[in-house]
Amino acid sequence: MCGIFGILAEKKFYKNDFKTLALLSRERGKDSSGFLTFNKKYFVRKFNRNIKDVMGEILPNIGNLAIGHSRLITNSTPDNQPVLRDGVACIHNGIIVNSKEIFLKYQLDQKLEIDTEILPVLVNYYLNKNYDLNQVINKILEDCEGIICCAAVIPKLGKMLLFSNNGSLFAGKKNNNYHFASEKYFLDQINCSDIHQVTREIIDIPKSEKPINVLEENRKIREDFVPTISKDIQLEKLLIYENHQLQRCSKCILPSTMPFIKFDEKGICNYCKNYKNKNLVKYNFDERNAIFNKFRNTNKQADCIVPLSGGRDSCFALHLAKKKFNLNPVTYTYDWGLVTDLARRNISRMCSKLNVENIIFADDISKKRNYIKKNVSAWLKKPHLGMVNLFTAGDKHFFRHVQTVKKRTGLKLDLWGINPYEVTHFKSGFLGIPPDFQLKNAYTSGLTKQIKYHSKRFKQLLINPSYFNSSIFDNLYGELYRSVFKKTNHYSMFDFHKWSESEVDETLKLYDWEKSVDTKSTWRIGDGAAAFYNYIYYSMAGFSEHDTFRSNQIREGNISREEALELVKSENKPRYQNIKWFLQIINLDFKDTINVINSNKLIY
Repeated sequence: MCGIFGILAEKKFYKNDFKTLALLSRERGKDSSGFLTFNKKYFVRKFNRNIKDVMGEILPNIGNLAIGHSRLITNSTPDNQPVLRDGVACIHNGIIVNSKEIFLKYQLDQKLEIDTEILPVLVNYYLNKNYDLNQVINKILEDCEGIICCAAVIPKLGKMLLFSNNGSLFAGKKNNNYHFASEKYFLDQINCSDIHQVTREIIDIPKSEKPINVLEENRKIREDFVPTISKDIQLEKLLIYENHQLQRCSKCILPSTMPFIKFDEKGICNYCKNYKNKNLVKYNFDERNAIFNKFRNTNKQADCIVPLSGGRDSCFALHLAKKKFNLNPVTYTYDWGLVTDLARRNISRMCSKLNVENIIFADDISKKRNYIKKNVSAWLKKPHLGMVNLFTAGDKHFFRHVQTVKKRTGLKLDLWGINPYEVTHFKSGFLGIPPDFQLKNAYTSGLTKQIKYHSKRFKQLLINPSYFNSSIFDNLYGELYRSVFKKTNHYSMFDFHKWSESEVDETLKLYDWEKSVDTKSTWRIGDGAAAFYNYIYYSMAGFSEHDTFRSNQIREGNISREEALELVKSENKPRYQNIKWFLQIINLDFKDTINVINSNKLIY
């Protein structure tokens, strides 16, 4: 999940064009950077810094070839790209989810942790078997699973291999120079012509028998940027799971601690009495086709955007768009630092198997995680359930950047995998806001409602001034953009296809969709904060998002009350690995944090 780019000059190398491609590519990853350049001989330079900060060191030394990599770290923090093995240098966008298995299968020597290493190793492996370069590309694409957008430089042959299995690689011409980048828009910005999607191309480059010189800076990056979670029995024991004896609705499973809940003489809650069916297909066959046909491209060009978080519902929405409704989607991912590695791997699986381009907006991960840390730290000083929602306020920019993608691609239609059962009510309820039983979406929209919501939150800010930190404007902007700004041609895929949990889970098996090791549930496993905030809700209120989700399913007639009670008994168990991961990436002590949560009594 990165940005890759490069220029091969026939005569004159235009350094401003290279700089522009580099700065645009940093939108796809700002964590580190790397380059391969040719100026009489080949050089590889790797940095643990944002690509913007190193251009001054690279540009003066370019001859007629330069390729670059702006990294969104997904595994092996120290192993930056380009990856060099046995005279072959590779830059790669995507995640190869079976790299370790390939090393074992062919008994190849693995020296690094980064998945990209398998690419130069396989290039050499197949060249040694006397495969031609087209066969080398074909075999690599057969072996590897997950997104592979690669530039492989082979100086001894004077060749560069460019290949992609999902369409996130484009090439174009300018001033007789060859350019490539991860997105068409980047090449448009430097006025390239003949821009086309790359599946596989073999490019002539300067030939050299000399070894590639490697310079790698020693400046350290935080080792827990992509943490490895080891089992720690003592820490895991800190996570308390009690079977709270609470009065529950006799129809659904909402407890007496649910904000604004009331029970009638039969024990049925007001949430059940006021519930309106939400899992409805809003458009019939003709209406659906009328909507889609306005945007449909018959020439197999992209015709819609599917926002893809790596969670089960967005992945299923992508499947529906491509397979059921015969659309040609482009996916878009907003990575703000809490997209788990599991979610990223599932994005890679889905997009490669469906041959779908994935446009990435990667925020400043360190900055966003620091914002989260400040708000969690503030909350720990004066825990209040109405302020827990602030932890994930920064992800609402997902809704902002989809407009950017629409503008850049010219696509007008965006189709979201917004689950109809995700209406919770309690998150704003703990701030003192009564439930809006007329709510049609999973989130509250409209300026008046947002003013009311933020006025309640502002009172808590006055009580706990630690919330007045550098995250405040970023959070506010994202939330207001999602809930206030007008959206056009914006739909949930489940307005067109009824959501069914069993269908979703069975369908995703077709894509080898990966589940979490610390829960049986497939919901919320791509969200890095979910296990943590649900632990807070369950510890302090005796229920979590799982209880509201299952209650909505009961009301729709999808599951029985008995089934729901059994499911939440498992789903509400603390997820040690996910909680540990979350606290580690925001750099908060696990023991101290959990002890604060555990010291707060149930609200009843």
